[in-house]
Amino acid sequence: MVDYLANTEINSQRIAAVESCFGASGQPLALPGRVLLGEGVLTKECRKKAKPRIFFLFNDILVYGSIVLNKRKYRSQHIIPLEEVTLELLPETLQAKNRWMIKTAKKSFVVSAASATERQEWISHIEECVRRQLLATGLQPSTEHAAPWIPDKATDICMRCTQTRFSALTRRHHCRKCGFVVCAECSRERFLLPRLSPKPLRVCSLCFRELAAQKRQEEAEELGTGAAGQPAYLAGAVCGASSGDDDDSDEDREGSGDGDWPSRVEFYASGVSWSSFHS
Repeated sequence: MVDYLANTEINSQRIAAVESCFGASGQPLALPGRVLLGEGVLTKECRKKAKPRIFFLFNDILVYGSIVLNKRKYRSQHIIPLEEVTLELLPETLQAKNRWMIKTAKKSFVVSAASATERQEWISHIEECVRRQLLATGLQPSTEHAAPWIPDKATDICMRCTQTRFSALTRRHHCRKCGFVVCAECSRERFLLPRLSPKPLRVCSLCFRELAAQKRQEEAEELGTGAAGQPAYLAGAVCGASSGDDDDSDEDREGSGDGDWPSRVEFYASGVSWSSFHS
């Protein structure tokens, strides 16, 4: 299918249409050999609540964004190289069905489809594209993945101290290492996580101790003395109140202005297939 669609006029038109919908805020998507294989709306579990997102599957990347006007205007474009992607099926519950996790070294998140059939279509197509991309690049499947953030509504108390209760005045924060919802006191430390950011990020107290111990061990092994000098991690660690710019995820910022979407049941109730894979 990929070879058949590559360099065809219909493929060029489809990619141009996607670029047009993202407008100037999106990155150019047309590249030699790149093929748009499918598109559709999936529900993405964000920090605050689950939200509909438009997804586009290409032979080498997965692109998603916020919906302003379906098939006319999208924003907050995210591009994920497929060689970095690992998928994980999630168990069914009465409240959550047809879910799976998209995992990468920089970000992991949960999405769900309107039906089990649609979920299987997405998973099978993505996995085949990942397999082909790894074969083409000679890379090995990724073994390190970012922890998905626990949704805010999952807990009313800090998941570390289990004492602090969240309220309008007591904010929730997320550890960038484990994804737990924690209070400010339990996440005062910062640590450099190069896979996620060039600057130190908020981590919970437990993850900070584990990361610091791991760093000391690595330094000791490098020095060959069994005891390191001044730990290098301290240069990237910062204690104190949040700087503000790392408190809210992209999902919070990109969600503003989405409009009042109907509930999940109404959203998928039209009977129209929200996903289509091209041939």
